[in-house]
Amino acid sequence: MKKSILSILFFFIVFAAFSQTYNGGGGAISDDGLANTFALTVTGLSPATINPTHGLVSVCINITHTYDSDLNAQLQSPDGTTILLFSGVGGGDDNFTNTCFNDNAAQAISAGTAPFSGQFQPMDILGNINEGQNGNGQWKLIIIDTYAQDAGSLISWSITFGSGATGPLTVDSTRLPLVLINTLGQTIVDEPKIDVQLKIIDNGAGQYNRPTDSANNFDGLAGIEIHGSFSASLPQKPYGVETRDVLGNNLNVSLLGMPAENDWILLALYNDKVFMRNTLADKLFKKMGHYAARTAFCEVILNNTYQGIYVFTEKIKRDNHRVDIATLDINENAGDSLTGGYIVKLDYHDATNSWLSAYHPVDYPAYDVYYVYYYPKPTDITGPQMNYIQSYMASLEGALYGSNFADPTLGYRAWLDVESFIDYFIVNELSRNNDGFKKSVYFHKNKQSKGGLLHAGPVWDFDWAWKDINECSIFSATDGSGWAYKVNDCSPDNYSNGWMVKMMQDTGFVHQLNCRYFNLRQTLLDTTYLFHYIDSVHTLVNDAQVRHYKKWPTLGINVGTPEIGSQPTTYDGEIAKFKTWIKTRLAWLDANMPGYCPDVSTDYISPPVSIRLFPNPATDVVYFETNGKIVSTQLYSTAGVLMNTFDASYKQTLQLSTYAPGIYFMVFHFADGSKTTRKLVVE
Repeated sequence: MKKSILSILFFFIVFAAFSQTYNGGGGAISDDGLANTFALTVTGLSPATINPTHGLVSVCINITHTYDSDLNAQLQSPDGTTILLFSGVGGGDDNFTNTCFNDNAAQAISAGTAPFSGQFQPMDILGNINEGQNGNGQWKLIIIDTYAQDAGSLISWSITFGSGATGPLTVDSTRLPLVLINTLGQTIVDEPKIDVQLKIIDNGAGQYNRPTDSANNFDGLAGIEIHGSFSASLPQKPYGVETRDVLGNNLNVSLLGMPAENDWILLALYNDKVFMRNTLADKLFKKMGHYAARTAFCEVILNNTYQGIYVFTEKIKRDNHRVDIATLDINENAGDSLTGGYIVKLDYHDATNSWLSAYHPVDYPAYDVYYVYYYPKPTDITGPQMNYIQSYMASLEGALYGSNFADPTLGYRAWLDVESFIDYFIVNELSRNNDGFKKSVYFHKNKQSKGGLLHAGPVWDFDWAWKDINECSIFSATDGSGWAYKVNDCSPDNYSNGWMVKMMQDTGFVHQLNCRYFNLRQTLLDTTYLFHYIDSVHTLVNDAQVRHYKKWPTLGINVGTPEIGSQPTTYDGEIAKFKTWIKTRLAWLDANMPGYCPDVSTDYISPPVSIRLFPNPATDVVYFETNGKIVSTQLYSTAGVLMNTFDASYKQTLQLSTYAPGIYFMVFHFADGSKTTRKLVVE
């Protein structure tokens, strides 16, 4: 016992002899979302150069605050290197009392509880500062209070230098592509994009990539900004990337085997501990026959600081190799060109980028639904284009909520591609995607001569999916139950349009859904296929995940999405939990999928020839479109008088200024010899 006590005393004497502590003052922390900077000056540090042999070993703080998770704190060294100490920890509890950050602490700050007294690992690595810089100079503690109401103060803080410091987390080699970003001393912000140098190293499948290798995939300029909403609030930041030429113009280039383009996303994986929640959903939707963003796993180094594993992915965009619909320029305001292409979405909105639907969800008639212009952009779309897509969506919803909604020619099937909506439904329900029916919900429409129906997708944003979360009973059930399409039951932050709720009242739709689902259960949705993909990703990232979780020590704790249940302490444990969740979910879907299918080999039903006439009633103009081949069209009065005849066309626009208000009949003759009559009301 005496020997042990003497050893401990010797340790502290030695540590004290080789450590130097510098103390800083305090002050009020404003709760306006602005940075509060507290500085201290280090002088006389010996040796002056800080590195893993002798460097920064500890940062200690004392803060009074009545809502800890409002705060985030960063430490900035004299040369500008900035590391995150903590962000969003402690919930609604109070204070940080004698809280010290040390890379070698046994517990991560994110796993602690207020007032966090003792030693904790920071959310970043102190060792990133110990890169050979001069430790003498001005150090800054930067604290931001992200929400109003609760206020606080920094009482004191200190930094300690000594022996046995850690060094930067580095990548010697990896089987994943490497993305190296140099911001040239700038800070990446939400917007606008800043100019950076971008290098991508990819020596091919199965080969090692090293930071010292030549940038053989890309070596040039790019614009970068922080991407996303909730994900942008987490420590590992997602980024929007735009490849550029030396003049700053967009540069289309093929990256990591993807078709040439200039808009890309680096998806952060802080909120996805298996790293594949988005990529698995993308893969399934793609295998079902639809476009989904191409992806590649990579590791990111930002300003020589390791940032972890990311998914490099295509940004959803109108492009021949992405959402392959027609271009729509500002001068295309009539004829077939006006009918497409369009991309609209359900998402967060404002008065400048969206319009209010004339219809409300069938299950929640008090909810307002807004559609966001995505392509053309809100700043680019013309008045006639706005009028057209708004009229099309309103007529679609009118057919969906009308008395003939299930009729194959008069109902919603004349307006939307049912197969894409079924596949979209299946992917989002398999993953029980919290967001899949309320935000990041994309729809796209090609011009009439290329089909003209509204399609669901691409799928996007599965960070909160494939898990049990503390958000409404739909998503918190641990037995695999609950329908994600009923998300309006949860009073969501953005309302769903409720289309699926209505379509589920169509027996033809649910039978078709049943056939498609159980057909896919024999192939793509069989656990053999799903688990093979999961295992392949597990193998691919298994070395890199060790670095990732050293950078972001989130294993064993609840971060990002408020998950329910135990949190595995290993990556293998996360993979096992992921597989178990999928098996449980599939079992529930198998038992609860509505409809009946006598033969699962016939999972699709070809749509009948249909006519879309909108708006109706109309005032100035009426559009009429069809998925068949028109050979002639006539307009008759109620007295049977022929008012006009039109040439054969896939799409026509009829100007109504020469017609008196009243009721008319349009007769469409098709190439197969059939004809269809539609009533037109002119106001």
